[in-house]
Amino acid sequence: MKKIKHIMLAVLLAVLLTGSSVYVDTATAQPVKAPQNTSTQVQYKKAAPLSIVNNPKAYLNCNVIMQAKFDKFSTLGLDYKPAFKSSEDYISFLIKRDDTSYNIPLSEMKLFLKRDKAEKFIDLKTGDEIEIQGKMFSDALGDAWIEVNDLKILQKAPEQDKK
Repeated sequence: MKKIKHIMLAVLLAVLLTGSSVYVDTATAQPVKAPQNTSTQVQYKKAAPLSIVNNPKAYLNCNVIMQAKFDKFSTLGLDYKPAFKSSEDYISFLIKRDDTSYNIPLSEMKLFLKRDKAEKFIDLKTGDEIEIQGKMFSDALGDAWIEVNDLKILQKAPEQDKK
């Protein structure tokens, strides 16, 4: 009987000691802060315009960055229902094909810029080198449809003599 009392007392003491150490650990423990994601920058996939046009499905829903030569502002692709961008809110523009020495626009790529941003680039001229950052949101008609988030002028085209 004494042996059982000693065993029960030992078990009780073990429980009390274990419980008290857990209590002390949790009482003195500092809260662990969850790691915060300080990087809210969008990651862009660098691509050549012709690569995107040749395989639009590979870039669908991707953020892309590319360099090109500006051709002209346009209304191409605006208000087309399957890949709708309103002509009231957006303007589209074309870039030049870079696989030819001729002045041919890359019409298979629809680039959309919000009108308020486009107003800042009203002085763009044909041949200006630009950098485009945007998201390819559709591959309707087998073309690349890109909403431009940022546009930078890298180099102005040389002035041409008007004769």
